[in-house]
This record gives sequence, C-alpha cells and structure tokens, in this order.
Amino acid sequence: MANTRVAHPCLHGKIMDAEGAAALIRPGTAVGMSGFTGAGYPKAVPQALARRIEMAHAAGDPFSLKVWTGASTGPELDGALARARGIDFRAPYNSDPVVRDQINRGELDYCDIHLSEVAPMTLQGFFGPLDTALIEVTAIRADGALVPSSSVGNNQTWLDQARQVIVEVNCWQAREMEGMHDIWCCDALPPNRQPIPLVRADDRIGSPTFRCDPGKIVAVVETDSPDRNQAFRKPDETSHTIAGHILEFLGHEVRQGRLPASLLPLQSGVGNIANAVLTGLITGPFEGMTAFTEVIQDGMVDLLDSGKLRMASSTAFSLSPDYAHRLNAEMARYRDRIVLRPQEISNHPELIRRLGCIAMNGLIEADIYGNVNSTHIMGSRMQNGIGGSGDFARNAWISIFMSPSLAKGGAISTIVPMVSHVDHIDQDVQVLVTEQGLADLRGLSPKQRARLIIQRCAHPTFRPMLEDYFDRACHGAYGFHSPSLPGEALSWHQRFIDTGTMKPALA
Repeated sequence: MANTRVAHPCLHGKIMDAEGAAALIRPGTAVGMSGFTGAGYPKAVPQALARRIEMAHAAGDPFSLKVWTGASTGPELDGALARARGIDFRAPYNSDPVVRDQINRGELDYCDIHLSEVAPMTLQGFFGPLDTALIEVTAIRADGALVPSSSVGNNQTWLDQARQVIVEVNCWQAREMEGMHDIWCCDALPPNRQPIPLVRADDRIGSPTFRCDPGKIVAVVETDSPDRNQAFRKPDETSHTIAGHILEFLGHEVRQGRLPASLLPLQSGVGNIANAVLTGLITGPFEGMTAFTEVIQDGMVDLLDSGKLRMASSTAFSLSPDYAHRLNAEMARYRDRIVLRPQEISNHPELIRRLGCIAMNGLIEADIYGNVNSTHIMGSRMQNGIGGSGDFARNAWISIFMSPSLAKGGAISTIVPMVSHVDHIDQDVQVLVTEQGLADLRGLSPKQRARLIIQRCAHPTFRPMLEDYFDRACHGAYGFHSPSLPGEALSWHQRFIDTGTMKPALA
C-alpha cells in the first residue's frame, strides 16, 4: 500500500482495472459522473465502458446509458461515450461537439436546466433512479473519506443516491488539494429546509471530504491522467474593448456609491471575454476583491497571483492545460485562497442574492429589449446549455451580459429585433455590452431600452436596419409597450438560414 492513495484497507482490496469496473455498470441504467468544465471527471472507466458498448453494438445489443454530470466534461467521458453511441439521455450541460451533434440530430435526449436545480430535482426523483456513481477523487483516506479532486459538482448527491459507487483515484491531481473543499449539501426538501449558514464568500460551512458508505463502493480504479480543457485563445482586440467598457462601468458604480471599493463577489462565465475582464482587473483600482462563481479560469488565477483578488469560491477549475499543470504544481500555495463547493451551493440563488454578486456572462444574441438567448443557434440548434448563467442573472446585484456585436465573420448581428430563443428575460438583464459600447438598462422602459441598445451595442452595419425596424414597430405594432412586428421579428434568422447571412440582398 506504500505507492497507493487508497489508504482504507477494505477499499484497497477492491482495486481493479478500468475494464473490470466498467463491467459492473448495467445497460440501460443511469450513471452519475463527476466532472465540471473539463475538471475532475473520471477518465479511465468511461473509455473502458465505451469499448464495452462498441463490442455490445457489434453483437447486436443496443447498449446505452443515461449520463448525469455536474456540467461539461472531457473527451475521455462525453466524447468517448458519444462516439460509441452509448448515451441516450444527457443532463444538465454539455460542450462536447460529438454529443452536441447527436442532440441536434435528435438522436439523444438532452435536459438543459439551471445547474443549481440538478441536485434538488434528483432528490425529488424527476430523473428516475440512479444506479451508479462514477466519481474521480484525489485519495481515499484510512477512515474511508473521499478527498475530492478538481471539481465538486453534484458528486455528493450522486454518492448519496446511487445504488453502487465506482471511484477513480487520480494520482495526477495534487495531494495538496486536500483541505481546499467545503462539502455542504441542501439535502432537505421544503418545508424542512433551513437557511444556508454562509454569509461571506470565504466562509467554510461543511466538510473537506465526501462521505460515502464504503460498503457501497464496488470498485476502485487507480489512474494518472490530467484534466483536459481546450487552451483558451488569447483575448483579441474586441474582447479587450468589451472588458474596458465593463471596467469603466464598475469604476463608475464605485464612484456613485453603489459598489464598495473592493467591488462585490465576482461571478464570471468562461471564455476569452471573461478572461479579458479578469486580466483587466489586475491593473484596475480595485483591491481586496473576492469571487463567488462557478469556475476558476486562467484570468482568475492571474488575479489571485496579483494580490488584487483575495480569495475565490467556485465548484470547479476551468483551466487551459498550461494553467492546470501550473496550479497543480503549486497547489499548496493556493489551497487557503480557493474554496471548491457543491454546485448547488456555488450556484444557489439564496447565496447569490445574499452576497450581492456581480454576474458577467456571455450570450449568443440579445434583442432590442434586452432578452437574451444563451443556448440556441437560430432558435433550434443547441450550443451548450444554460449552465449557471440563469442562477446568477436572476439573483445578482448587477447582471451583465456581454458579446461581440457580430458573429460568423459579420454575417450575424448579435443584436436582433427578437431573440430566436429566450433564456434570460429582459427583467433579468441589467447591463448589455459589446465592443460598440455599454447599455445600462436599469430603470428604463422597454422603448427606452431599445433605443439605448441599438445606439450603444449594435454594430454600425446592422444599426440602421434595427432603427428602421423599431421605428416601424412603434407606428404599426399591435401594442406600443414593447412594440414588435411578429411577421418580421424573426425574419433576420430565416434570412440567415436561407442565405447564410442576416444582411438583406442588395436591390
């Protein structure tokens, strides 16, 4: 046992290879897997399971599974199982391109829900019974406690609800990560729920380890594999411009006395614009900042290193390969400044509202009244899912949505007369930002919002078309509170589907 991280004697006796563990998963059942944005997901057993599924299909056996996770995972999990045609149901968030294609071809049922709601809906039985929990951990202690790895997600719920548990112990994950986690679950349903005893972003209210009856653990698989996230592109000029608008806005809010000098806890979605904002904060005037967010990405690590960010609370890392290896090598230095929590805590509306988070999330498109689509391309084609953006947008102190004003090389305007799918209603969108400018929508009527969004956020290529549409709607709509022309409102999307651009043909 000297070279193992499995210190519990009974569980040491259950160590087996990935193929042996995969053989314990029954066809047609639901498997709750760890993983959140390419961090802390099982890597060996899903690949062995995919090989088993391919062999079953070759023999005429329609082997498939229901896969539940925290959020997106890595290619060794979602990608491997999807290529084997082994997933028939997926929840709650996905970014794998193979899974995405199967969803959009109608070959795979996908349940896209707010991430804070996954654990409560599981407890209420809406997804059905959970047969297997397949969880990656850093180590198993002598007392049987499971030391979490680089994501927490819904793992404690899976461990509690599953009939059987398979554990991957990944020795690539730093041992110094132990003590970073804070596992506290809201497992009581109304009317027996109690307030969550967390009043500051750096409060610790739970346990540093997962609890699990060792008798439920049927297999332990030892691995040594890195998390795999795609490397982020360096923020371009557009991203930096958007970031500049947001930083100027935050400074204005401090000067107006609506934000403290240290800001309020930051929440940031994943991507180049988010990283540009976080990087910009390094040279900004704000000191002693905190974060209460879903994921810690590259820019947030830099912000911690700068000393401007005092601490960060999240449910997972979402790091490029270079940053993942760097953080792993220096984990002891970060352990007391980072807290990883279950996603029902990191995304809980009660806590987001109590702490007063500043939410910054991306979008696919927004309309002139401020409704936001963050999930669907042209109204029908799923991109990734709503993730936690809705948890934060509805409950944040300030809700910011950001995007370049153009997409597809200028063929698409991200500001449109009417969004083709609504994820965030206009009442939940307080600030809209593109590289063209920032529209503060608080306290405005719908028509005031429309004029400001067109003026500040729309690209000059499409701005005259939006002004023309809005002027005609203001004179010819069925009603004039939020005037629209239903027969024309989605014509921009139809034109793109038909011709490959939202721009009208030249007369």
